[in-house]
Amino acid sequence: MRSQCVLVLALFLSFRSGRCEEYTSPFVPGFDRFARHQDIEQHIGGRLLITELSCTSCHKVKSDSLQPKLGPRLDGVGNRLRSDWLQKFLAAPMIVKPGTTMPDVLVGLKDDEKKHAIDALVAFLSGQQAPFPEIRASGANPVPHEFWLKGSPERGKQLYHQIGCVACHKPGEDHAGSIGKKSDLDKLLEQLEPEEIEELGLAAAARPVRSVPHGDLAAKYTHKSLTFFLLNPELARPSGRMPNLKLMPVEAADISAYLLREVSSESKQRSVPEVLRLQLQEEGRQRFAELNCASCHKINGEKPARHAKRLAELDLDAQRSCFGAPQEGLPNFKLGKAQIESIRTALSRLAKSLDNAKVNVDFQMLQLNCYACHERDKRGGVGRNRQSFFETVGHVDLGDEGRIPPPLTGVGRKLKKPWLSKVFSGTGNVRPHMIARMPAFPKPATEALPDMLVAADGPDQPSEADVFGDQSEIAEAGRLLLNIGCVQCHPMRGESLLGVVGIDLEGIPARVAPEWFREFLRDPAQLKHRTRMPTFFPNGKSPASSILDGNVDRQIAAMWTYLKDIEKHPLPKKIAEARSQSFELIPKDRPILLRTFMKHAGTHAIAVGFPEKVHFAFDAESVRLSQTWRGKFLDAHGTWFDRFTPPAVPLGKDSIDMPIGAPLALLENERQRWPKDSGYAFLGFRLDLRGVPTFLYRFKHFKVEECVEPKGGGLIRRFHVKKESRSNEKSTLWLRANVGKSIQREKANSNTNDKGLTTIVSEDFSLRGMVRNIDGQTEWILPVEVDSETTITLEYQWKNSDDK
Repeated sequence: MRSQCVLVLALFLSFRSGRCEEYTSPFVPGFDRFARHQDIEQHIGGRLLITELSCTSCHKVKSDSLQPKLGPRLDGVGNRLRSDWLQKFLAAPMIVKPGTTMPDVLVGLKDDEKKHAIDALVAFLSGQQAPFPEIRASGANPVPHEFWLKGSPERGKQLYHQIGCVACHKPGEDHAGSIGKKSDLDKLLEQLEPEEIEELGLAAAARPVRSVPHGDLAAKYTHKSLTFFLLNPELARPSGRMPNLKLMPVEAADISAYLLREVSSESKQRSVPEVLRLQLQEEGRQRFAELNCASCHKINGEKPARHAKRLAELDLDAQRSCFGAPQEGLPNFKLGKAQIESIRTALSRLAKSLDNAKVNVDFQMLQLNCYACHERDKRGGVGRNRQSFFETVGHVDLGDEGRIPPPLTGVGRKLKKPWLSKVFSGTGNVRPHMIARMPAFPKPATEALPDMLVAADGPDQPSEADVFGDQSEIAEAGRLLLNIGCVQCHPMRGESLLGVVGIDLEGIPARVAPEWFREFLRDPAQLKHRTRMPTFFPNGKSPASSILDGNVDRQIAAMWTYLKDIEKHPLPKKIAEARSQSFELIPKDRPILLRTFMKHAGTHAIAVGFPEKVHFAFDAESVRLSQTWRGKFLDAHGTWFDRFTPPAVPLGKDSIDMPIGAPLALLENERQRWPKDSGYAFLGFRLDLRGVPTFLYRFKHFKVEECVEPKGGGLIRRFHVKKESRSNEKSTLWLRANVGKSIQREKANSNTNDKGLTTIVSEDFSLRGMVRNIDGQTEWILPVEVDSETTITLEYQWKNSDDK
């Protein structure tokens, strides 16, 4: 036994030295992230521990919500796990796998008895042999011979960090994520003080999320056993806490090769005579029964030897209990103080069932750790320290909503039950632009969830007829409406303008509830926070007044009707003619808005062209007007056919590059340098009835609406600035009206820089401004008083190329 003690000590020291993450009690993700920080009620945290520690596998309970998670199936465990790892794990579960929910069931035994019990149990478990499943190859699913030995650690590293593994598990120290910019959430949090973060309910979002621990995988698995586990986790762990990421065999082999890159020595088994081996296995089977292991682990039909008191009958003050001091004959979970108090609170409130639909949904999402990826009702979502690992295919910029798993707030109103079932089973895939995968869950784990979500987010979804009324003879109107704007971002029936990577609108009526569809098109931002979907019906009015008399509800009904039977109708005209038309965009009756990539506006460019032949580009990343020009607008070929290469170039003349940097800033005094880090958070844009965009963004404690449109051969730029009521800050807000190597005063209220850009403001406003020179750059800055809200107007004029 002395050697075993030395082993445990060595494992403990390696744990403390940082080779393993420090988890001193069972790690339950939902409890650690929410209950430990009082983000959920204490009794809910206790209930969560009761299920995830499988307390009710021994202490029976009537409540369906408290059914135990249970441990892994042990049929075939002799093939899956290395015997020397089993030996070490049974000796010291929490040291070998920090954070494990497996208790020490051998606590209190004398040294020799414990050693013999472990030998017997390992012999019994190692004897549980079962063939690995046969993987059949197909054209779409190639299976090389002994594929589990042919994995690439480099490919596995990329997959592990991109498809969603790191939403729960620790990213590798050698992989920092490939998103070069900060997320919208990071930008917002960096602008706020700690008390503001708390006041806005963002404390949980700002908090790093701890990882579900792996333990020493190389000591536990072989390449073959880990590869087969990753292919179908449900075979070993039917609880669904480890979901199925729908890996191809070669992908599972790649991830296995990456996770097992720190090669462990081969499993060392003692050679014992056959008679002694069989005797030891039988002793192990008996010990397995005596310890009541079958209460949590299924193995070849073994039944629990006994049941403990029912959960409702437990004496919280009993001297012998599972969360008291370690005692022989009782499992030792090594619970922390917060965990014990939460379980006590839950046990004292067992009579109060979770009969609230929203609470039931929340509880199941806590159990399955859905909150690792998804936000619902301002809870959860991808941890701030993990968002950089979520990417789009080809790094196409679709904002956070294009790369982060979608929020589930109100999803029971949005999605139909059959579609929700398909999503949970792993067959509801509609986001080909997103690299992270929606995993598949075992049917028993999620089959009740669609009904629960609809009940929680009710009222019941009304029928299509109740929402849209008579749908006869309006499908063609729907096609015309979709052609106006939707085709710029969405494929239809698998076809699209080249470069478009959004969700295919075919099948929308099979997925989405009619009422939600109508409300979302009326006001996207109301139903989906920070969405990039623009408002095409501002103030409830349609920009297409000639279609169905401009009746918004009838127009939305027409789009639904067209999409419902899209296979029976022609595609929208722009898609059908995409390759045959000229790629010069010519604004005629309305402005044209194009998301693209431009040299001066970057990869988040929004180019806006006007029939008046005055155009501009807005950089949505740095949140600034970046370029203006006159004449022809843009050639869209590079955007539609060669995504991001080459950048879109203005076709017109008289181009002016606007000053780099944000237009508004908080300065302590008039000599402070203009800040390089703007601290702006882009919130999208809306379109008015004429199709003119207004850009929305947050700056410190201000909300800003900015509109730019033609005037007299130039542009007029309006800022509507609103100070948030919660702020009492006194800093002066400044507007940088013009910048250049030099600035010449034209009139009392106008200045022209060396590039020929003239900026005009109202005369009373200009009296407050000053021209200053800092670091060789001349700036015209004006102070802006904002008690609650104000509007600032600038006018830009610049010389014709013929006049230069």
